[in-house]
Amino acid sequence: MASIVLSNVDKIYAGGVKAVNGLNLEIKDGEFMVLVGPSGCGKSTALRMIAGLEDISGGEISIGDRVVNHLPPKDRDIAMVFQNYALYPHMTVEENLAFGLKLRKMPKSEIQKRVQEAARMLGLEQYLKRKPAALSGGQRQRVAMGRAIVREPQAFLMDEPLSNLDAKLRVSMRASLNQLHERLGVTTVYVTHDQVEAMTLGDRVCVLRDGLLQQVDTPQNLFDSPVNLFVAGFMGSPSMNFAYAELTRDAGGAAVVFAGYKLPVPDSTFAEKPGLDRYIGKKIILGIRPSDFEDSVAANGNAAGWVRIPVRANVTEELGSEINVLFTIDAPPVEHKDTVAAQNDGDEEETTLPLTGDKSLWTARVNARSHVRPGQNIELVVDTHNLHFFDVDSGLSIGHEANIGR
Repeated sequence: MASIVLSNVDKIYAGGVKAVNGLNLEIKDGEFMVLVGPSGCGKSTALRMIAGLEDISGGEISIGDRVVNHLPPKDRDIAMVFQNYALYPHMTVEENLAFGLKLRKMPKSEIQKRVQEAARMLGLEQYLKRKPAALSGGQRQRVAMGRAIVREPQAFLMDEPLSNLDAKLRVSMRASLNQLHERLGVTTVYVTHDQVEAMTLGDRVCVLRDGLLQQVDTPQNLFDSPVNLFVAGFMGSPSMNFAYAELTRDAGGAAVVFAGYKLPVPDSTFAEKPGLDRYIGKKIILGIRPSDFEDSVAANGNAAGWVRIPVRANVTEELGSEINVLFTIDAPPVEHKDTVAAQNDGDEEETTLPLTGDKSLWTARVNARSHVRPGQNIELVVDTHNLHFFDVDSGLSIGHEANIGR
């Protein structure tokens, strides 16, 4: 096992396109690090540079105590798992698992031992004599992972290994990956564009955009304390609701005013977000997570002190244990480069259909006991202790420790 350190790493393609820009990242020994971001953000390029499949244009990459800038992939002691499995169709599962070890001229007894251990770990023992064509997608992906495990490398590099699987299988494979990492403790770098996958798998998550590192932190910290509008909008599903608002203060205390609503801002928020008081009387961007709403009826007194907001449910999405309530607020959508980038996921052709009038569509995630239906009026309550505030010009989170002094 080994740590992986990227120091000021650049990747510039022909024509001056900068796919990765000054990336500094330290992946600790035994850590499961997830690289996440929209299409074209540089996450796969960064992984391929660690693997040695892409030359770096500048900076330094270390694996363990070795600088590997000019080492070929075979000498970096890493194992890679790809999206497309890359199994040899004419070989059995057993032969696929053993192939890399045979190339290394490993003794037959050691090969057999490692193959059996990996097969047992991944539940592949009964499939060892089958060929890939006779396996399901999930079984093939387990074989691809087994081929990496038998190598016993210093690090695993995984490039969207679950994206070809159906939704239910992805969930079970995520659980398998978590268990596997707990058991092996090998440093793992995992690339995905799926932020739910990133939140459930990573010890820490590195959010990239246009080749630039936005924030690296634990999944919960990214959710609770995003450094800017982009991270706030990209992490979390459904994504954070945004609105232009004004921060005010009168005899009743501080409040944030938007779309005809006035939400009190607790004194504790000003203590937690240094510099927020400088925005009194100014325009800001307000962010509220869907999960910080609840139906006042379903809350059953558990939301004491929460503020009530009457809305009309336009659309409801019933998820069994929860309901997503989509409603409009009388305010124009926030059109900031960061929120647009977080929504589009790198696909320039995919645009959101405009709503009639100058209104924004918001989402509240409420308990299924709500029984709210489309077209009904509903009184939501919102936890004002969890409000997020962003600078209109820079898009930076106000009071975030990383932004103080910027």
